[in-house]
Amino acid sequence: MAILIIVHLLTVQNLVPAFFFRKQFGNYLGIKVAANYARLGYSDTYSENEVQRLRNLSFNTNMWEFSVSGDFNFFKFYPGISGFTYTPYVSLGVGVFSYDPFAYLDGQKYFLRPLGTEGQGSAAYPDRKPYSSMGLCIPVAVGFKYNVNETVNVFAEVGYRFTNSDYIDDVSTTYAPDAFSPLPDGTASPAMLLADRSVEYGQGPIGIKGRQRGNSAQKDAYVIAQVGVSFNLSSYRCPKF
Repeated sequence: MAILIIVHLLTVQNLVPAFFFRKQFGNYLGIKVAANYARLGYSDTYSENEVQRLRNLSFNTNMWEFSVSGDFNFFKFYPGISGFTYTPYVSLGVGVFSYDPFAYLDGQKYFLRPLGTEGQGSAAYPDRKPYSSMGLCIPVAVGFKYNVNETVNVFAEVGYRFTNSDYIDDVSTTYAPDAFSPLPDGTASPAMLLADRSVEYGQGPIGIKGRQRGNSAQKDAYVIAQVGVSFNLSSYRCPKF
């Protein structure tokens, strides 16, 4: 078990706990079961691309991740035995995660998936189905661990997550302005306003039908950097005679 500090590649929003259990099979190989929580978020405001800044989209999401990975130590690792108390390592695994992106409009929080900001679920775009709130990921990580004593280890790890989703940030394909209807009073609906936020810059909307809104050719990915403490549940030393 370990207590971790998680920092996301895009936006550091909070420091949160995560937990894992690792079973070693010999000196070099092990298997790890991990549960992580991360708060992901980004805004086009931070982009260096002028077109993306004008697009003006943003998102946040709470993400829960469960994964199983195989670990490989580069050096022999014997906690409590001098000369074998540290090693770099790599890991590769598979996991599942949940996400539900949201954004704020005039101070009010809106979950984006039910709104279908790219026409998902609308009669105008029958081929665009609402995306799932669950996804698969492939965690690839590199790290370094150091044994303080027979019981306690410290470590640092950076892991990249390949995913099968392109909607973690609610952006994937093209604008679909004809998928939305105005409110009964004739004003724009929240779905319409959150689908194309360029008008907040005081200019004409850029969300022309068919114009690129995201990059559907590349799936989303995220990075988790971890620094933490782990505890050995059994001794690596041979029993005394």
